[in-house]
Amino acid sequence: MKCTLWLAVGLLVAGPLAAEPFSEEDLAVARELREAALAGDGGYEIVADLTTRIGPRLAGSEADARAVEWAVQMFEGMGFDRVWTEPATFPTWHRGLERTEIVSPARHELVTLALGFSPATPKGGIEAEVAMFEDLAALQEADPAEVADRIVFIRNRMERTRTGAGYGRAVGARSVGSRVAAEKGALALVIRSIGTSNNRFAHTGMQRFDSDVRLLPAVAISNPDADLLERLMAGDEPVRIQVEVDAETVESYTSQNVFAEITGSGKPGEIVAIGAHLDSWDVGTGAIDDGAGVAIVTEAARLIGNLDRRPDRSIRVILFAAEEIGLWGGRAWVRAREAQMDKYQFVAESDFGAGRAYAISARVSDAAWPVIAAIQEELEPLGIELGERSASGGPDFSPALRYGVAAVDLEQDGTEYFDYHHTVNDTLDKIEPDALAQNAAAYAVLAWLGAQAPMGFGSGRTILEEESTD
Repeated sequence: MKCTLWLAVGLLVAGPLAAEPFSEEDLAVARELREAALAGDGGYEIVADLTTRIGPRLAGSEADARAVEWAVQMFEGMGFDRVWTEPATFPTWHRGLERTEIVSPARHELVTLALGFSPATPKGGIEAEVAMFEDLAALQEADPAEVADRIVFIRNRMERTRTGAGYGRAVGARSVGSRVAAEKGALALVIRSIGTSNNRFAHTGMQRFDSDVRLLPAVAISNPDADLLERLMAGDEPVRIQVEVDAETVESYTSQNVFAEITGSGKPGEIVAIGAHLDSWDVGTGAIDDGAGVAIVTEAARLIGNLDRRPDRSIRVILFAAEEIGLWGGRAWVRAREAQMDKYQFVAESDFGAGRAYAISARVSDAAWPVIAAIQEELEPLGIELGERSASGGPDFSPALRYGVAAVDLEQDGTEYFDYHHTVNDTLDKIEPDALAQNAAAYAVLAWLGAQAPMGFGSGRTILEEESTD
């Protein structure tokens, strides 16, 4: 009954709000922010500094600690009202040697990266015949006799898409392939890189595991090398490869989520949260993943903080720890706030590189959807259309969805993102400053108008209650 009444009120409110939810003064400020962001560098100097002076930032590494210190100093220097850190503890993993070689019927050294939390092979590596599978599903359906005492090769190829949907369809080979192969008696796992580049470098990434799950030594090989292996597998002779990995999982480490806040002048306890993750993989410099996101949300908030006028609600920037190895920072953030999700207007994370944003999608209450549509009108000059009525808020905020937090996605063009994702080629030159500025402008408009909205966006249990009536 309560949910039905709430929805009825929401439908009554939605009509007039759709016409004029924001004051002309608030809209004028949003337009000022949009133009200021486009006229600036979009945070390019921020990501340049992070990737140059700190470099790759594997969670738990010495560079991780320096990145936290860097972020705190940056926020303090920008004059945010509050800057603080909160701990996130997680297991850590160190990469050493990794090598994959076809030893027969011809010898070929393959470009290789070990997958996150791969155990080491015995000294000298593992050599065995290859068993090739089309994808994870084919491996799952295989008779253990086809797998036992072999090295499994999963050859699925990621599809290039603007939305990145091809990643979700292919990534299971990386995330759970080792576990499935281990259950069927395999000796090691080799996968075609989960990426869209035809250049000869490999894409690393995390494997999903629990403490009681046995993982095999697992590596990704470059796409051209995967093509080579496939051609040999199509021949009449058995193919043997050797895999060698020197890596170790070590003791737990405590890093920090880093926060910066512009405290609201009217409703400071209500929060618009925009985020990115501070860590990266240990190859490349973490420029697009996720130095770009760090720059985008920081620049957006910096521009708002420089206004003569304060936002009504608080705007909070969160740079999360240890996203790459399992969303540890995001989970820590949620654990500390499980009962406080109703305080959040919405959450939105930038973690998809620096491609131009093209749509705004949102998971908000029915009554708040006209406000999202009004925000989109101010984003339209940036080429951003109205998207779907669903959103995750980004990887680090996704653990909060079960608690009913409202979420907004500024959807970016990911056509080229997976050419560089998790590779040695994730470097600053892949970022186009104009596209970075377009994203910073979008986040500045979104955060400002979200803080000025005439109503909440439905955080708490409300959205989940609405969905349960469907």
